[in-house]
Amino acid sequence: MSKEKKKDGFRGKNYFKEAQEEKAKTLREIEKTILSDYKKGRDIDNTEVFNQPDQEAVVEIIHKMLRIIFPGYYRDRRFRGYNMESNITVLIEDVMYSLEKQITTVLNYQKEGENPGGHICQPSLENKASDITLKFLSQIPKIREYLDTDLEATLQGDPAALNKDEIVLSYPGIYTIAVYRMAHELFLLNVPLIPRMMTEHAHNKTGIDIHPGASIGKYFFIDHGTGIVVGSTTIIGEHVKIYQGVTVGALSTSGGQKLRGIKRHPTIEDYVTLYSGASILGGNTIIGAHSVVGSNAFITSSIPEGTKVSIKNQELVYKTKKSGEETLKTKDLKPDSEWIKLK
Repeated sequence: MSKEKKKDGFRGKNYFKEAQEEKAKTLREIEKTILSDYKKGRDIDNTEVFNQPDQEAVVEIIHKMLRIIFPGYYRDRRFRGYNMESNITVLIEDVMYSLEKQITTVLNYQKEGENPGGHICQPSLENKASDITLKFLSQIPKIREYLDTDLEATLQGDPAALNKDEIVLSYPGIYTIAVYRMAHELFLLNVPLIPRMMTEHAHNKTGIDIHPGASIGKYFFIDHGTGIVVGSTTIIGEHVKIYQGVTVGALSTSGGQKLRGIKRHPTIEDYVTLYSGASILGGNTIIGAHSVVGSNAFITSSIPEGTKVSIKNQELVYKTKKSGEETLKTKDLKPDSEWIKLK
C-alpha cells in the first residue's frame, strides 16, 4: 500500500472519530436542554408518578373481568383441563389483588383545586381501597344480569346475528357495553381515573365512546357502533337501540370546568331508536318513550312520547353524457313506514 493511501486511511479514521465525538457532544447539549425544560413549573413538568395507575394493569383487569363475566368465551384455552369453579376463584382473587392495588394508588389522586398538597396515610388508603374493591366484586352478578339482557337485545335487534356466540365473540357493541358496565360500577363507588381508563380502552378498541358516568338501563343494543358518543350525564332507559355515528352529547361546553356536575346531556326514555348519524344534544332534551329518530337528525329540544323524526329528502342531481344534466327529486318516504326499516 502506498504512503498516500495509508495517509488517506488515517485521515478517514480521525474524521470518523471526530464526527462521533461531535455527535455525542451535541446529544449531551440536547439532553441538558430537555432536562432544564422540566424545571419551568408547568403542569406538564410534573414528574410525581406515585399517584398514577398502571394502564397495562387496568387493561389486564378488564380481560380478567371478561373471563369472569363470560366464563365460557374468554377462558384460557391453553389448558385442556377446565374446572370452572377453581378457575373463577383464582380470577376473582387476582382481580381483587390487582384492582385493590390500583385503587389504592388513585385514591390519593386529587381533582384540580381539591385539597392541594394533601395526602391520606397509606394504611387508610389501603383499607378504603379494599372496601371499595369488595363492593365492586359484589356487583358482578348485577353486571352479568344487565349484560344478559343486552345480549338478548342484540340478538333480537340484529337479523344478521347468527347466534349469541357470534355476538359475544365478535360484536364491538357488546364488548364496549360490557366494559362500560364494569366501569360504571366503579364510577358509582367514586373511584377516580380507573373507570375512564377502562371505557377509553374500549373506545380505542371499538370506536365507541361511552362515558362511565352515563346511566344506561337493561336491553341496550348498539349496532355497528363506530363513532357513537354517549356523554357523562346521559340517562338512557331500557330497550334502547343506537346505531353508528350517533352523538348523545352536550349542547355547549364553552363553560368548561364551571359545568362540572351539571346535567349537560340528554335523557333517552324506554324503547327509543336512534338511527345512524343522529345528534341529540342538551341536558334539558328528553326523547320520549317509543320514539324513533331518523338518520342525521339534529335535535336540541325535547320530543314527546311516540314521535318519529325524519329529515326531508334532499334533491338529487344526475349527470349523464347523453342527456346532459337532469334534476330529480327523491321520493318522499313516509316517516312511519319505509324509512324506519332502513339501517
